[in-house]
Amino acid sequence: MAAAFLTLAVSTGSPGTGAGIGQHRDPERARSESTAATRAFIYPLKVSRNGRYLVDQRNAPFLIVGDSPQALIGKLSVKDAAAYVANRKAAGFNALWVNLLCAKYTGCRDDGATIDGIRPFTTPQDLSTPNPAYFARADAVIRLAAKAGMVVFLDPIETGGWLDVLRANGVAKSGAYGRFLGKRYKRFRNIVWFNGNDFQTWHDPSDDAVVLAVAKGIQSVDPAHIHTIELNYLRSGSLDDPRWRSVIKLDAAYTYYPTYAQVLREYNRKPFLPVFMVEAGYEFEQNISSISPGTPQILRRQEYWSALSGATGQFYGNHYTWQFTDGWKDHLDTPGSAQFGYLAKLFAGLQWFRLVPDQAHKIVTAGYGTFTSSGNVGSSNYVTTAATPDGTLAISYLPTGGTIVVDMARLAGRVQARWFDPANGTYSPVSSSPFTNPGKVRLTTPGANADGDPDWVLVLTAR
Repeated sequence: MAAAFLTLAVSTGSPGTGAGIGQHRDPERARSESTAATRAFIYPLKVSRNGRYLVDQRNAPFLIVGDSPQALIGKLSVKDAAAYVANRKAAGFNALWVNLLCAKYTGCRDDGATIDGIRPFTTPQDLSTPNPAYFARADAVIRLAAKAGMVVFLDPIETGGWLDVLRANGVAKSGAYGRFLGKRYKRFRNIVWFNGNDFQTWHDPSDDAVVLAVAKGIQSVDPAHIHTIELNYLRSGSLDDPRWRSVIKLDAAYTYYPTYAQVLREYNRKPFLPVFMVEAGYEFEQNISSISPGTPQILRRQEYWSALSGATGQFYGNHYTWQFTDGWKDHLDTPGSAQFGYLAKLFAGLQWFRLVPDQAHKIVTAGYGTFTSSGNVGSSNYVTTAATPDGTLAISYLPTGGTIVVDMARLAGRVQARWFDPANGTYSPVSSSPFTNPGKVRLTTPGANADGDPDWVLVLTAR
């Protein structure tokens, strides 16, 4: 790692009061909220009072730190699934995307059977004939996650591989299947219902109708668990489809382009829902003609851009473990997984749920690069910044390093500035910190990070 030296220049502009400065928060309340970010959660999850993030039943803010083992039920034995869940818990994940039904599209058998041959329906592809043995297997896997304190984003019938089955069964049978699932799983508290999956044809009312029928069937008997839906790649948001507005409580942003653009698009919708990044580039994959190749640096960009654009969390993906292909046991403790964990630990110790994206560039006033909603992820130099309304916390992600200008007058009190290395989760001091709101300050990243890359995170805290 390069020595952590800082180039610093100070502008003598007047401090002013400015937006973002306010009264200091009660320290006891702040400590309580920080503790809430890391304690065990009581499910099911729900939407916060201000509609911007998820909370548990005690209103503790819940940051989604998700992994995407879509084929977990269909591809693994219960023993292997238990080992996988234990590994993900140890890595800091608190959420898993799991497909209740799995077929070839998501790495399983064509007939949807488990690894040991248990089929989901006693009459193939007939949704009215659920096989008790199959759903007992699914129950066991979901309980593994519950025991580990993890929430399962459960896709009742993913549309990448099962849409033809939904079409063949029609709206009535699809709704009845949903009611079956609602009755069965309403007692499982650690579930968020995750509909869709590469749902490229949602514009077709007949296709949308059968998928909606499942969700509405679930909701008719299980109103306690919230729903979301993943629509189409290359980019989408759940609220693109107005027919789902009355069903979902969580907005899934999906993109292979720079993630800040899609997350901010969803964040700025009126009326809005809490938004999370459901899918972007996966580790070890060349995603969509290398628009977002799954290298650690690209993953970090996706993750920090999302976190600082108003998301209530996000999902990581891994080529080997989303479908449990050969070699998956050797690709668990990867750089991408570890570095996502550094982000989670950083945000868990801060008031992340109070951050508001600095879209008007009032805090980072220069050096923030160029906003783009398309193009290769690795080509974007855009700096995302978010801050709390009272000016006690601001965080910036600099994907290409360099120098930015920060208006310290937008922060409250003395400002401690630190560089956080997203490649190894360590801090480097900023020369001349703490600052006493001298106005605009030029801050330059301290060379290469631990991976030899230029990206850094600037953490500003004020007292």
